[in-house]
Amino acid sequence: MSGQTRVSHPIYNLLPTEVEGFDSLAELALDMRWSWNHATDEVWRTLDPVLWRLTQNPWVVLQTVSRDQLERVLADPAFRKNVDDLLRGTRQAAQKAAWFQQTHPHAPLTCAAYFSMEFMLSEALPIYSGGLGNVAGDQLKATSDLGVPVVGVGLLYQQGYFVR
Repeated sequence: MSGQTRVSHPIYNLLPTEVEGFDSLAELALDMRWSWNHATDEVWRTLDPVLWRLTQNPWVVLQTVSRDQLERVLADPAFRKNVDDLLRGTRQAAQKAAWFQQTHPHAPLTCAAYFSMEFMLSEALPIYSGGLGNVAGDQLKATSDLGVPVVGVGLLYQQGYFVR
C-alpha cells in the first residue's frame, strides 16, 4: 500500500500498526478533509458499519475495529486499491497549488494561527457548542480550500468549559 515510513507515535502503541495497510488507513483517518469530503466514508463503513453510522468518526472506527476484521478487509484487493486511490488523491490535493499559492507564490507567510475557543469541524469531534465554533470551523475549511497556510489553535476542555 503506502511506501511511507511506518507511523511512530505513542498513540499508535496499542494499534495494529504491523498490519500491512494500517498506515494508509491511519493517514486517511487523521486527514481532517474527511469531515467535509466524504470520499472515504465507504472505507470506514466497510470496516465497521454500525460504529461508522453511530460516530461518523474514522479514527474511532480505526481504533475500535478488530484485528481480524482489519486483516480480512485489507486482504481484499479491491478494498486496498480503493484505499490507495483515495490516499493518492489526498496527497495530490495537498500538493496541488491552490488559490493562495497561485496568487501569492512568493509570499513570506508560512503559517498563520487562528485562535478560537472552539472549532466545529464535524459532529464526530465535539469541540464546539454553537455559533463561535461554527464560524471558526467554516473559516478553517475555507482557508484550507484556498490553500492559506493556517493552523487552528484552541483549548481542549476535558469536561466542558462550564465545569470546574
